[in-house]
Amino acid sequence: MTVKRHGISLGVERIESEFVLVFKATGKLTHEDYQAMTQVLESALQGVDPKHIKMLVDVSEFSGWELRAAWDDFRLGMKLGFEIEKVAIFGDKNWQEMASKVGGWFISGEMKSFQSYDDAVDWLKD
Repeated sequence: MTVKRHGISLGVERIESEFVLVFKATGKLTHEDYQAMTQVLESALQGVDPKHIKMLVDVSEFSGWELRAAWDDFRLGMKLGFEIEKVAIFGDKNWQEMASKVGGWFISGEMKSFQSYDDAVDWLKD
């Protein structure tokens, strides 16, 4: 029997002197995944300087969104995007470079795509 995992993991890591929000998207995301994540994300961001948030987004096990979840992702990005300094997306997906360009339209900070975790982290540290 195959277990189908999907969802979003959220964490905070310290990378040298930087605090970094880490998202890991797994499987095909649903509207329910976003409903659960939004409250957790808002709680995690309380007390953080909103002008200096750096994010690391792991899409190495991500396979896409249900239609309603894609809309949820867009709305969440609009709600939080203007408070982000840098977003590094890493994984091995062909579409992530395009996603980083489109995402760049909606955030005031920088967004860049990487094939490796180490390259993404090095860029966030600068």
